[in-house]
This record gives sequence, structure tokens and C-alpha cells, in this order.
Amino acid sequence: MLETERDGVRITLTRRDGTGRPLLIVPGVMADAAAWQPVVDALEPAGPVYVLNRRGRRPSGELGADYSVCTEIDDLDRVLDEIVAAEDGEQGLDLFGWSFGGLIALETAARRPAAVHSLVLYEPVARPFGHHVLGALQEADEAGDLDRAVEIVNREVSGFSQEYVARLRRSPAWEALRRLAAPLAGELTALNRHRADLRELGKLDRPVTLLLGAENEGVPPYGDAFAAFASALPRPAWSPCPAWATSRTRRTPGAWPGISSRPCKGLTG
Repeated sequence: MLETERDGVRITLTRRDGTGRPLLIVPGVMADAAAWQPVVDALEPAGPVYVLNRRGRRPSGELGADYSVCTEIDDLDRVLDEIVAAEDGEQGLDLFGWSFGGLIALETAARRPAAVHSLVLYEPVARPFGHHVLGALQEADEAGDLDRAVEIVNREVSGFSQEYVARLRRSPAWEALRRLAAPLAGELTALNRHRADLRELGKLDRPVTLLLGAENEGVPPYGDAFAAFASALPRPAWSPCPAWATSRTRRTPGAWPGISSRPCKGLTG
């Protein structure tokens, strides 16, 4: 476990050893470095692979009172400095962002293009996203009801059935999901307050690959958000992924089979 600090808040990362250009993964909501570790273990790149534990994910610090998407961008900016210095990364690093992490990665890459060799955005999201559940999430947050928060994001954002959520509640994964739901209200509130200028961000002069799970194509909320990024980014490489590799499937990132050979093989290209 590696760590840095910004404004007194601890920011941690995991690192898989390797030689060559580094890869940095930025998870979205309801995910952390531990959830992505099976993916890291399956990836083919020879270089070191970092996974960021964003604020709100132990052992990183809390979101903070003034939390916003800009907070995340500033954090990732600091992390880029640390990785480039540690790896002597004159060529920059490959940056991968999933969901909310995709927006953070794109905004940071636009600010720091010299630090980024290539960018992969996996089902990136921007406002409006999940705005219809903000009131319910804030009520759950104020009540300290993490079970309710997990249910809201699975039922009312991802669209899973009540039967599926009931099975999930009985599984060992539920406790991990409760922990990851702690920052959820703050994250989605910040996301929906942030006005991303996708057209301006589309001027980024770096190779960009967009990935979308097959079940999300044209389907809100993930398909709608993806379409906005796809139309704003000039000539990105676009790759549809199998149905299991999507934010609406019933798998965590760590359970995605074949991820090194299909959706993520070209990360360091």
C-alpha cells in the first residue's frame, strides 16, 4: 500500500510490480482498490499497475466538508506527481477511469496532458446522473442507513430487481457494499453539481479509448452518459464490451471473466 497526502487527507494506492510505463486505475462509486484487485491480477501489461483508493475508501481519508469533483481532480493531480516521480515516468502513464472515475480521469488528463500517455474511459458518467435518487440517498446518509443506500443504488440507479437485491443482501458481498456506500450521497451530489465541459475536454491531444458494456448501449443512465462523452470526444477508439462487463450486470469488477483478453487488453497501447 502506497500513500500520499493532500490538504491533510490521506490518499492511498495499491501497486502491482512491473517494469515499463505505469498504468493507473481510478475506480468509480461503490468500488475501491480491493474490488479491482482480481482485474489487476489478470491484466497483461508488463509495467506497474496502480489502483487509487479515492477519498471515502479506507484506508484513505474522508470526503471532507468542501468535497467536490474538483477535490477529486486535485487529488488525482497529486497522485500523478507521485507516480511519475516514483517510476521516472518521462513518457507519462496510461490512465484508466471507470464510471465516476472516468470523469475524474478525463478532467485530470486535460489539466496534466504531459503526465498522461493514453486514456481509457470505461462507461464514464457526468451530470445528470442518478439525480433522481439524491434526496433518498441524503436521507439514508443522515440516518446512517447504509443498507438503504446500497438498496437505492442497486434498485433505482442500476435497475436490479428486488429479488436480486434480496439475494445480494444475504451474500457476503453485502457488508463490503455497505462500507462502500458511506460516501455515496456526497459523491453523487458532487457529480450532479459539476458542470463538465465535454466539448472543451474533447480537445485533449492524447489517445482516448471508450468502453461500453453491451447491455448499456442506448440504455439510461449509463448509455446516455456514454453517448455524451462519445459525441464530445473527437474520433475516440470505441469498443463495445460483452454483456457481463457492464455497470448493470450482476458482477463486481473482480468477477468479470476474461477482462485481460477482451475489454481491457489494449490499455497500454
